[in-house]
Amino acid sequence: MKYLVMVQGTQADYEAQAGKPAAGVPGWSKEDVQAMYAHMEALNNDLAETGEMIDGQGLAEPAQTRLVGKGADGKPVITDGPYGETKEVIAGYWLLECASLERVTEIAERVIACPVPEGANEYPVVIRPVFDGGGDC
Repeated sequence: MKYLVMVQGTQADYEAQAGKPAAGVPGWSKEDVQAMYAHMEALNNDLAETGEMIDGQGLAEPAQTRLVGKGADGKPVITDGPYGETKEVIAGYWLLECASLERVTEIAERVIACPVPEGANEYPVVIRPVFDGGGDC
């Protein structure tokens, strides 16, 4: 079964990782960022070794987002990010092939164990089965 495992973040989180603190979000040190990358690299290497990794990517900050919607006249309306309706966005993802929901949940538990600085925002990991068109997920 394929699963999309997603991590969330905000524009303030991206800025904090660049060393720029904001209200309620501490700035990350170079060591903090290196620890996060080391954790994620080890996880990715393990998933590649087990054959469960299909793809995984970190996503650019919300400020680089573009929204394309449909206006009242039916024509496209294009808006630059960040999102106005929500603060949290998908910050990165893994597309995994796992034997069970229990296995992908174990992987998500490793994701949330990623080191972050004291006081940094922490978000739940979202697991979504990928619909295969067969009627059942």
